[in-house]
Amino acid sequence: MSKYKIIATAAMGLESLVAKEVRALGYECVVDNGKVIFDGDERAIARCNMWLRTADRIKVVVGEFKAFTFDELFEKTKALPWEQYLPEDAEFPVTGKSVKSKLFSVSDCQAIVKKAVVERMKKHYKRNTWFDENGALYKIEVALLKDVVTITIDASGRGLHKRGYRSDQGEAPLKETLAAALIMLTNWYPDKPFIDPFCGSGTIPIEAALIGQNIAPGFNREFVSEGWNWIPQSTWDDVRNEAEDLAKYDQPLEIQGSDIDHRMVKIAGENAFEAGLGDLIKFKQMQVRDISTPQQYGVIVGNPPYGERIGEKKEVEKMYREMGQAFAKLDTWSIYILTSHEGFEQLYGKPATKKRKLFNGFIKTDFYQYWGPKPPRKSDEN
Repeated sequence: MSKYKIIATAAMGLESLVAKEVRALGYECVVDNGKVIFDGDERAIARCNMWLRTADRIKVVVGEFKAFTFDELFEKTKALPWEQYLPEDAEFPVTGKSVKSKLFSVSDCQAIVKKAVVERMKKHYKRNTWFDENGALYKIEVALLKDVVTITIDASGRGLHKRGYRSDQGEAPLKETLAAALIMLTNWYPDKPFIDPFCGSGTIPIEAALIGQNIAPGFNREFVSEGWNWIPQSTWDDVRNEAEDLAKYDQPLEIQGSDIDHRMVKIAGENAFEAGLGDLIKFKQMQVRDISTPQQYGVIVGNPPYGERIGEKKEVEKMYREMGQAFAKLDTWSIYILTSHEGFEQLYGKPATKKRKLFNGFIKTDFYQYWGPKPPRKSDEN
């Protein structure tokens, strides 16, 4: 097996979580803005696609170099060993981006990289004509940052947040990758009760169930690199078998999702069923002020409305006050709330134990963490 330089891209603020996941899979890595970089073989590419819950996508680095002119970009791209990655019938569109670089015209950079790859391929495959590009997809990206060019091939295809279970969603859906990150930032373990009081289309409870039963997030979907000729089908079979072996389908879970909108509750149930978790998660229509439970030492994770739209703010602020009153009764529970509302703590009626800055799409938010007491040890209860 060959060694490759691999990038797992990450939303701003989630890089350390992605790095933790990469290391848990057995790969040493370096953290950078928006990405985690590590070395691995073909199996690593497959396993990271299959297992990373918080990464956006997996990319394979073909080359990295400085370029200040279009001639330099062309020659250095052409010098890369494209024949090791692209078969003769490969479909290889080129996308691009440029930040603080002399070569700022993205369309020109894309065209030059495409031409350079074609020239290299013509020489290797001994042909004078253009390529048909009717085979597997190898999506090339040329990214320029401060005159450093990084050329990658996307190994995921659809973003890793596309788990394959969300058949329908609400107006402001939370990405599955961010939902998983919120859960991983809590003190929840599968033996604790879990509630999402603003479940929407069910993303947070479903991700909690996947984490609780150690089900690989990519188990029910396909990846573009499954069509690549240099990653054997046997590698993908092994990685899927590993995911099946490591899943804990018999792990009991107490997960509940509720929402004020009965339509969203129905959609959440359908999505959970699509994920194969229909019997594990209880969904019900309920207002947050009505939430109560006799259970102890549980975890609440919520992504409530932020009140960003005109006319919504007062209603949302009233709901935050009601939330604070309802949750005050759950004195052994840990509460975690994501919102962009800067006055949340005052409305909730209590300062957070800790806050963490996160981005929900382009919205700057805070993850307010209220840590409950540690449960007594089993021996102390006896």
